[in-house]
Amino acid sequence: MPHTPSSSPPSRILTGTSGLNEVLRGGLTPERLYLVEGTPGTGKTTLALKFLMEGRGAGDRGLYITLSETETELQAVAHSHGWTLDGIELFEMVAEEAFGSDHEQSLLHPSEVELGETVRGIIDLVERTDPARVVLDSLSELRLLAQNPLRYRRQILALKHFFARRKCTVLMLDDRTSEPGDLQLHSIAHGVISLEQLVSDFGSERRRLRIVKMRGVQYYGGYHDFSIELGGICVYPRLVAADHKRDYSSEPVTTGLAELDALLGEGLFPGTNTLLAGPAGVGKTTTAVRCTIAALKRGQKAAYFLFDERLATLMIRSKALGMDLQPFIDDGLLEIRQIDPAELSPGQFAGAVRTAVEQDDVGVVVIDSLNAYLHAMPSDSFLVLQMHELLSYLAQQGVVSMMILGQHGITGDLRSDIDISYLADTVMMLRFFETAGQVRKSISVIKTRTSDHERTIREFRIDSRGIVIGEPIRNFSGILSGTPVYSRAAGDLLSLDTPADDSAT
Repeated sequence: MPHTPSSSPPSRILTGTSGLNEVLRGGLTPERLYLVEGTPGTGKTTLALKFLMEGRGAGDRGLYITLSETETELQAVAHSHGWTLDGIELFEMVAEEAFGSDHEQSLLHPSEVELGETVRGIIDLVERTDPARVVLDSLSELRLLAQNPLRYRRQILALKHFFARRKCTVLMLDDRTSEPGDLQLHSIAHGVISLEQLVSDFGSERRRLRIVKMRGVQYYGGYHDFSIELGGICVYPRLVAADHKRDYSSEPVTTGLAELDALLGEGLFPGTNTLLAGPAGVGKTTTAVRCTIAALKRGQKAAYFLFDERLATLMIRSKALGMDLQPFIDDGLLEIRQIDPAELSPGQFAGAVRTAVEQDDVGVVVIDSLNAYLHAMPSDSFLVLQMHELLSYLAQQGVVSMMILGQHGITGDLRSDIDISYLADTVMMLRFFETAGQVRKSISVIKTRTSDHERTIREFRIDSRGIVIGEPIRNFSGILSGTPVYSRAAGDLLSLDTPADDSAT
């Protein structure tokens, strides 16, 4: 008898793959035939096995029919992820003894028998085992047997109607060995999931998937990054900021420095992002850490994504400046994650930010820096689009976000790899200038969308006592251009023995 569920079939069934159900907005429509296509190594087998394991957990009988891999290979894949395939039927359409001379043309080996006989063998197997979920791996073997597109299409259609009568949900795997542009299977399948693997000149390979079609349901289109981890495939759905909103307080929060609050107008506002731009060594990271510590002291959680600097160096330097981060890490308020842009895809990074915000409930996010993050992106245009969605998402979550952008050069005309200042709600400019044979630093707020900010330039200094910000500089002009002009006695500059603000320690 055909498989009959104990109750009416659910509107969706889960795939077992993290993130894919979200991309599909709930999962797959049951009792339909789906195509999973991708070149070898993209993760088709891993996805298919997880699909059957998810069904096993839901009480569905699973069947894996392999025309290309052996049962031993499938068990090895499962073992590498720490899985057991107990309760799932694994069937090879050719047995090892079939290669002997006594069994020529008698068993179902794809290269030796007719397509019709292979299809009949599949049908007999399904009728005998009565599964609810079926995986057929792979269609390239059937295509080789068909010899012409018409015969191949007719046999696939026959299988589709047979599975529909049996009320089976079927994944057919295809390794894209057909001619480019062959859409025979696309027109037959109820849905098509395409897996891709991209190799860059440096770093690990990048994997992404796309829902080519899915009849009768809405899904998130476009490409979604994914990775193969211990335990299966992790899909990182493309971030759509409009789908993530929550209520939050819009009251400004302090940076921990009264002078910096004055520069900003009222401080930092939840739901806004701040860009700290300047040359190397001017104090961008230290300023961001100072603002982060102020949030941590308020009891907020923070996530610091570190691309450039080594974590150990950041910890040592911050402690030497009176800003020890270790107690906050020990209390679970601060998470600092060292990011290798050569190993992390943009989708993985966006997924890490979402996890920090939605699961860990962080209120402050720091990205240090955008220069290294740029190298994780395929092109500048994609960086801008990605950052737009990410910043919009953080804004709608009420997060205070800070981005650090390093500029080329030390003085004079400074340039950046990419200009995203128009995306930022607040832009802070940090610069070097010199007077009386000494190198000094300045800080100013170029724009803010949330308050009437101070339009002055202030000197600031970083030493073992922390950060101290001086009064507005009025005796110099041209500091931001990199060619400052001294006008008269610099009585508004910091003296060398000015103590740091107590709040910075």
